[in-house]
Amino acid sequence: MVRRAVITGMGVLAPGGPDAAGFWRRITEGRTATRRITLFDPSPFRSRIAAEIDFDPAAHGLSAREREHAGRAAQFALVAARAALADGGFGGAVPDPYRTGVVVGTAAGAAAGLDLAYRTMSRGGGTDGLDPALAGPGLHADFVPASLAVEVARAVGAEGPATVVTDGCTSGLDAVAHAADLIAEDRADVVVAGATDAPITPVAVAAFDAVRAASTRNDEPGTASRPFDASRDGFVLGEGAALFVVEELGRARRRGARPYAEIAGHAARADGFHMTGLRPDGRELARAVTAALDAARLNPEDLDYVSAHGSGTPLNDRHETLAYKQALGAHAHRVPISSIKSMVGHAMGSAGAIELASCLLAMRHHVVPPTANLTVPDPRCDLDYVPRHAREHRTDAVLTVGSGFGGLQSAMVLVRPDRSGK
Repeated sequence: MVRRAVITGMGVLAPGGPDAAGFWRRITEGRTATRRITLFDPSPFRSRIAAEIDFDPAAHGLSAREREHAGRAAQFALVAARAALADGGFGGAVPDPYRTGVVVGTAAGAAAGLDLAYRTMSRGGGTDGLDPALAGPGLHADFVPASLAVEVARAVGAEGPATVVTDGCTSGLDAVAHAADLIAEDRADVVVAGATDAPITPVAVAAFDAVRAASTRNDEPGTASRPFDASRDGFVLGEGAALFVVEELGRARRRGARPYAEIAGHAARADGFHMTGLRPDGRELARAVTAALDAARLNPEDLDYVSAHGSGTPLNDRHETLAYKQALGAHAHRVPISSIKSMVGHAMGSAGAIELASCLLAMRHHVVPPTANLTVPDPRCDLDYVPRHAREHRTDAVLTVGSGFGGLQSAMVLVRPDRSGK
């Protein structure tokens, strides 16, 4: 018997939205959350803007221990995981711990905590060495990436497989894909899966400055992220988390759950081409899309919406456009495609999970979120990128993609459970 994986719960913590409802309202209204960085003084950097979350861990219900021992990314994950369980009808904890897994994706991991620890132990970045007596109680957890999955497992009461997936900007999609595989392989019945990242740190901003990947529209942060626009000059860094309850379909039906969608197919490819660059022809992303459609047993014409990676860098947007033309053929010119990074920034490893959340909400409400700030389309990005305004549109089958440094490409197809041909 084929075990099918569906998503029955969702928790989102994203810039400009304290929960899933606020997140959906922001992106369908086309409002951006980008501003001058407030988490540290950004004055020395080329890019001084980001999409930040106004986050109060106590107000979000985190315990004293969680506030002290868990870093910013882990705290995001805890809030999103508990919201996902509540949304999925589980209350505070899972009913069968041994059959419940956890998969958390991340790119930057605990970069914020490590950066703070370094500045603290070095007394502001001094050169006289580090004083371990100044280290906080959460330093070990920040240093060990597995702590992200451990913290979520502890919070939800899961005692099945616990894994951290960290492969750059595709981590969120790949984490949910791994969860679907755990369901299909009968290694779990429920998996709390998704991604979290808090990369808005001096070291991350410096790194993206070095490769000139981030926008320098510091005087106009609200319109700085311009995917597919002719005037785009780079991405805007973001942060946040989105976690989901991924569940075996039969189990979900028996308990009367209302799934958002079925994970019908997924695939990942890499090109081994360049550490930061992409092959100009979009071949690897096209192959990932085709493989995901094949796994879902769908044709390109079956897709109702595509959630783009849409980072807003000159190279990525052209690469992505070519990939859609190769993988979807003539349908690439008909299907609506949009990038919510134009509004909530690029949250690195959690971007794919946050975009997955937007897909689920698009499917539930039959509304496609827009690509904000798309005013003058790049002639080489000549597909329907849903400029500026949300669009009512039937969305029964959705493709979402991720693209990362190193040539990592991931694609996932979501369908309504009653539409799947399986």
